[in-house]
Amino acid sequence: MQKRITRYQYNPDTLLYEEKLEPKGFKYLEAGLQVIATIGLVCLYFWLYTSVFGWDLPKTAILKKKHAEWESKMVLLDRQLDLYDQTLTGIEDRDDHVYRSIFGLSEVPDEIKKAGFGGINRYEYLDRFGANNDLKATIRRIDILTKRTYVQSRALDEVAQHSVGAGDMFACVPSVPPLLPEPGSFHLSSPFGGRRDPVFGGYENHTGQDFASSRGNPVYATGDGVVEKAKSQFGGYGNEVVINHGYGYRTRYAHLSVILVREGVTVHRGDQIGAVGNTGKSTGPHLHYEVEYRGNRVNPMKYMDINMPVDEYKAMIERRGELAKDKQSSTTELLRRRRMSDE
Repeated sequence: MQKRITRYQYNPDTLLYEEKLEPKGFKYLEAGLQVIATIGLVCLYFWLYTSVFGWDLPKTAILKKKHAEWESKMVLLDRQLDLYDQTLTGIEDRDDHVYRSIFGLSEVPDEIKKAGFGGINRYEYLDRFGANNDLKATIRRIDILTKRTYVQSRALDEVAQHSVGAGDMFACVPSVPPLLPEPGSFHLSSPFGGRRDPVFGGYENHTGQDFASSRGNPVYATGDGVVEKAKSQFGGYGNEVVINHGYGYRTRYAHLSVILVREGVTVHRGDQIGAVGNTGKSTGPHLHYEVEYRGNRVNPMKYMDINMPVDEYKAMIERRGELAKDKQSSTTELLRRRRMSDE
């Protein structure tokens, strides 16, 4: 026989509390219905809150706020990196086209500036932390800027070392005419650039400036340097001297009648290195003079004042002669003292 639960219910007709017998499972059924109703109300609340009104749950709202803050920080960081990139690019450009050009240094290749950021995925570890593509791109950009900054600092250190000897550089740059600029002693013949070949005809690129002059007219070094080549030959440049001035500069003196220097010796601006001649591929006595900068032949007329005062040029030659005599006298005196000490 099913057990019943006695419950009392007020009867308004009799004004008495009368017994009401219900099955025992009815209590659990009622509790279950209440739980289901509660869950339904909660679900209805979330549906109205999120779908109908479009509101975020408190925790979601907090996470979205933090996400927006981090996105703002990333935008500011990217803008700051843009500024750093522009500044560094400007420094690199001035270094390549101004500072390094002054001292005849080669530009720093892009392969060196950006070395070490290709090939394997060096940012694979970020995937384990759930980093998105924007964060990985920013980290990679910071690494590249750091490497470029380091390379540029080393490049500027090299420029600083060369700047210490800036005075020596100005003495080495070929900046005077190779002949005494006395009016009537020479005239400018074939200029730098395209011309008709005087021997074989046809078009050719003339790589220097010709000075038509009398045979035997002295030829002087236009800057300090080391004689890299002193060669006699029948064709081509004939008797030629090539001086390496450093800082990216070389000069060539061709078709000489005589060579007065030898390879490996140091010469200074105003030292006589030879004389005008007619050797090699030449149609008359003249000096073929070339200036080479960082491997490229350039117009020699841009490196000299052809109207340089004659007195100033002669003073330079005399000063070099006096220094050479002093050096020779010192050497002679040293040898004399050695002979006396040996005796």
